[in-house]
Amino acid sequence: MIDDAKPVLREDPVMAELLEEHDPYAEADWTEFERLCVSIINQQLSTASAAAVKERVFDLLDEDVTPEAVLEADEDALGEAGLSGMKIEYMRNAAEAFQENDLTRAGLADHTPDEVIDELTEIKGVGEWTARMYMMFVLEHEDVLPLGDLAIRRGIEQLYGDGEEELTREEMREIAEAWRPYRSVAARYIWAAYESD
Repeated sequence: MIDDAKPVLREDPVMAELLEEHDPYAEADWTEFERLCVSIINQQLSTASAAAVKERVFDLLDEDVTPEAVLEADEDALGEAGLSGMKIEYMRNAAEAFQENDLTRAGLADHTPDEVIDELTEIKGVGEWTARMYMMFVLEHEDVLPLGDLAIRRGIEQLYGDGEEELTREEMREIAEAWRPYRSVAARYIWAAYESD
């Protein structure tokens, strides 16, 4: 995907610079369930806070982050690791959903993007933002534009705005038209740039 995307993205001068400066594909090779847990942990937290909580939670589970391990984990210990009561509930809901349905890459391979979002948002605690993260990072959909993500919006504003006023989502969608059909790849470069500042 990345090799196919680069010639398209280089047509955008801003994106061409990001391609030279960043490598957003150095992320750990997580399982599907681990990645969903990471997205739940990341909800409404800064990058640094989310990384610290994720590390403590994964340590607590001895890096064996499976539906069974999450359901068996002591609630107080999860709380001490930094999860709110609500996020503990959300992770357990996700664990139960994984036990009941095939939410792996293979299980969702024949689903359209809308069907994936519908299936995942059936899980209490998984909203559209989390579903889009799953589509990008787990299912590797090439053309997801996650404008529900604050860092993506701020990153686009920093890179493409004049710094004086906020861009509307419609303006951001217009900017992102140049990245089709690889908006997921572009988004990862925007995150990398935003987080490096």
